[in-house]
Amino acid sequence: MTSRIDVLGMIPWMLAALLVSLAFESELGAEPPAAEASTEVSQWVDLFNGRDLSGWANVNTEPDTWSVKDGLLVCSGKPIGVMRSEKQYENFILHIEWRHMKAGGNSGVFAWSEGFVPEGSRLPKGMEVQMLELDWVNQHPLKNGEPNHIGYISGELFGAGGLTATPDNPRGRRSMSVELRCKGVGQWNVYDVVCVDGTVKLAINGKFVNSIRDSSVRKGYLCLESEGSEIHFRNIRILELPPGITTPEQTAKVIEE
Repeated sequence: MTSRIDVLGMIPWMLAALLVSLAFESELGAEPPAAEASTEVSQWVDLFNGRDLSGWANVNTEPDTWSVKDGLLVCSGKPIGVMRSEKQYENFILHIEWRHMKAGGNSGVFAWSEGFVPEGSRLPKGMEVQMLELDWVNQHPLKNGEPNHIGYISGELFGAGGLTATPDNPRGRRSMSVELRCKGVGQWNVYDVVCVDGTVKLAINGKFVNSIRDSSVRKGYLCLESEGSEIHFRNIRILELPPGITTPEQTAKVIEE
């Protein structure tokens, strides 16, 4: 697992090296072949502009659940639900920073989501990348009074709402990180999420520590989750990668606005 994670972690650096190479050729006056000249190099795109909620659509929360304050995306946590990206994504790298403002807070980001919530549910189908504050395991103890499994607060990856996948570090049907790296209440956490051809690799605060594969859905919406308490987001950006061989059955239906 380590070697595959390291390779995926090099993707942004490989793209950067390509840009440097093209710039060097340009300085030497060399013209690339016509086919290469028409090839566009992927660029990072901001998904949150720090001013408003442009690019996002409310799914099943209230108008005041999501707001912008001092350049941060603020989620009140109430009611439980999500907002989704206006666009679908297939293969990509997502960078997102978050902090819980209350001990035991719960949230997450969904990749490859259907982007809507079925009747009787509060959360959508999708690949969830868990964001839990460290005290969650103490506030939700086992029946014997012992703290809950520490895997919950290590950036678990799992299929929600009927999405299936194969965990690389199994905790039941979920994949838990091999190292606990999340920080506690009020502290910023950095997630880098690589999603390629049904495989998700998660880096927490600068280190890849979790992965899951064989996702039954491989193209869909991004969703941010409201689940009970205040959470802040910032520096949400995405680098789209070339598409794979994704079938219609592995693609979420497009939501008509």
